[in-house]
Amino acid sequence: MAEAATPARDTGTVEVLQREDRGPVAVLTLNRPDARNSLSEELLDALARAFEDIGRSKTLRVVVLAASGSIYCAGHDLKELTSHRSDTDRGRAYYARIMGLCSSVMQAIVRCPKPVVAAVQGTATAAGCQLVASCDLAVASETATFRTPGVDIGLFCSTPMVALSRNIGRKRAMQMLLLGEPVDAADAAAMGLVNRVVPADRLMAEAMELAGRIAGKPAATVAIGKEAFYGQLEMPLAEAYDYAADVMVRNMLQRGIPGGPGDRIPGLRDLLQRLRSQRRERLDRFDLGSVFDDIQRQIDEIVDLERDTLDERLEEAGPPPEPAPAPGDGESNPEEAGGVITSDGFVPLDNIAEDKENAFQLSTN
Repeated sequence: MAEAATPARDTGTVEVLQREDRGPVAVLTLNRPDARNSLSEELLDALARAFEDIGRSKTLRVVVLAASGSIYCAGHDLKELTSHRSDTDRGRAYYARIMGLCSSVMQAIVRCPKPVVAAVQGTATAAGCQLVASCDLAVASETATFRTPGVDIGLFCSTPMVALSRNIGRKRAMQMLLLGEPVDAADAAAMGLVNRVVPADRLMAEAMELAGRIAGKPAATVAIGKEAFYGQLEMPLAEAYDYAADVMVRNMLQRGIPGGPGDRIPGLRDLLQRLRSQRRERLDRFDLGSVFDDIQRQIDEIVDLERDTLDERLEEAGPPPEPAPAPGDGESNPEEAGGVITSDGFVPLDNIAEDKENAFQLSTN
């Protein structure tokens, strides 16, 4: 059952961030259209709590981050910022808190185990462009534009630069930061800032379709993959490979030995389900050769995995115990060995019988 939609904050009039859970997809909508969806302190706080809540959810698998009105996000709320110029410290403490809160929200998107898809319908400016760049994927309408114009008002877009420079090439990032000129949706896609450009009336449908496809993947695998992707980005090559190899091992063993190899490698289970489904339809249209090749490959992986697991268990168990001595070996029971103990020591029964025969012959002579 899908979790109930949870507003990030109830202001008594308008929710600055709306949330609607559509099955496994949580749709968050920036809802300050009259303020061009600028990132006020209230909206930043709402975003932070929403991503924390969604990250803990056991039923939600993907987030779509949309906006109401014609502007996606105009960056920070400049009215709110300038209102603190009259503070005794000229607003320094407030500015530091807002910049820190904004940075924590951008990092919360990256740390969220659920992939986040931006659905950009209009202009994304400064911190709004940073918001798009922080999302894992982005779908933009043909009318969307992206801009970092801080340089024009004497306020370089330093924090948006962090996310932007991790999404696109250095030259393109510096061009946006130094010129402050708008980039249209087609150019944004060409430089890698967005994944798809679609007609405006298809934006949410395309974003939801993309989210739905991701939601159909194994949730644990997606979460591991997202964390690993961002974890290895800042590492040197050799360190990144070591880290990724360790992630692969943990991913393969994530379901544990009790569930068996079929649970540990969900691809095999999916493959067999596909085979059964296709068989029910029409076997003559199904490429059995490729399926059996896939099955053999999966089985080989399982066998290798089970062999490694068995070797590890044998190593942990240590050498086998020494066998008990067989009857007649060492100090066995003399009666079981066929003899008796006399004052002369152990005498086999065969010797006793021979002595009795000799004694009988002497007595008869």
